Amino acid sequence: MTDFVHSQPLRSRRDFLCVVGVAIGTIVLRPRTAAALSPSPLRAITVYKDPDCGCCVEWVKHVRKAGFIVTVNDMRDMESVKRSMGVPKTLESCHTARIGRYTIEGHVPADVIIKLLDETPDALGLAVPGMPMGSPGMEGARLDHYNVMLFDKAGASRIYVSR
Repeated sequence: MTDFVHSQPLRSRRDFLCVVGVAIGTIVLRPRTAAALSPSPLRAITVYKDPDCGCCVEWVKHVRKAGFIVTVNDMRDMESVKRSMGVPKTLESCHTARIGRYTIEGHVPADVIIKLLDETPDALGLAVPGMPMGSPGMEGARLDHYNVMLFDKAGASRIYVSR
């Protein structure tokens, strides 16, 4: 009987620690609610593209695969979209997107968009000028070196990432 009395506090501590462990595990590993799964506003991206552009469709697949929630707007007048979003003529490509306060022009890799959102530089956006082979949406046998340019409202730009 003495053994039983002396082992109770130890067993109670074990029980307590077990309950605490289960509670913590339940909080940390609980299934995510619909609210927890909904995208943050910075992960929602709106893409403007010509309805006949195949590489734009491939780029949209790329950013979706990276976890972005994509809204696509097919537009015939891409020139006005680019002007309204401040894309410098020298940095133009085939599609233009908007995420948060940033403009994304052309075949910018999804990981570079995430880097931009994490770092939040004082800029208007990112651009991959032209349509370099090997960039997202332009995959093929050839891989061109290309730069992802960070640009501001004045049209000034600098290399943000090289690939």
